[in-house]
Amino acid sequence: MSNLGRYLEFSVRTPDILSSLGFYKSLGFAELGIGDVYSHKYAVITDGALCIGLHDREFDAPAVSYVQQDLAKHARSMTDHGFEFSFLQLDEDALNELGLPDRDGHNIRLLEARTFMAGDEFGNDSACGNWFELSLPARDVVHSALFWATVAPVVLRVREEPTTHMRFDAGGVPLGLSESIALTAPSLCFRCHDRDALFDLIEKHGLRHQKFPGYEGAFVAIKAPEGTTLFAFDEDFLGEAYEVAESDNATYPD
Repeated sequence: MSNLGRYLEFSVRTPDILSSLGFYKSLGFAELGIGDVYSHKYAVITDGALCIGLHDREFDAPAVSYVQQDLAKHARSMTDHGFEFSFLQLDEDALNELGLPDRDGHNIRLLEARTFMAGDEFGNDSACGNWFELSLPARDVVHSALFWATVAPVVLRVREEPTTHMRFDAGGVPLGLSESIALTAPSLCFRCHDRDALFDLIEKHGLRHQKFPGYEGAFVAIKAPEGTTLFAFDEDFLGEAYEVAESDNATYPD
């Protein structure tokens, strides 16, 4: 277990939840039941492995969100280890939550409880294929990895050429750091089993897309209404993952 807790969702901000829901459902994602913890409009879609939270409110987004029990105690421990929060909400009458950025300004949220129902009955069968990575653009992967190694100490894969790329198991999220100039924002990567079927759906629903966008050999990039990019590949561009030993005594580096 990392310092982050367990993966909950990839949280995005959308001013038109119905439009985003329609987009993901057209690709074979399913909607999950949600709790009543938020006052703003909120929906969650899944392919069985990836969950995306659609939020109609202003917040630091997109964000990788986790559930961390006893968040107040955990926040004190993180502060003692040098972490600085972008926001901290600890209130008996509200959902406890905190946020912090990584070294490239990507957002992380920790919540004390789940905000939607588990969806174990859903298979990993969207038209995009199997989700295998959340990719984050990094100016310097090695520098960025110094942060992620403290909160997600299991490294799955490292590659130095043609561009530096490092993948972590971040609390259940296969999270990649990439120096590719074709990656401009946190994006979702899928191993697609049927190119033709995916392009048929893209054409049928008139989805915004770009063929061969230049990121790691992806054959298409699909743009969601709220701005999220979904890259589809024939294969995982890092090949078979392997684990490197986990460090149990990691602390936040200067």
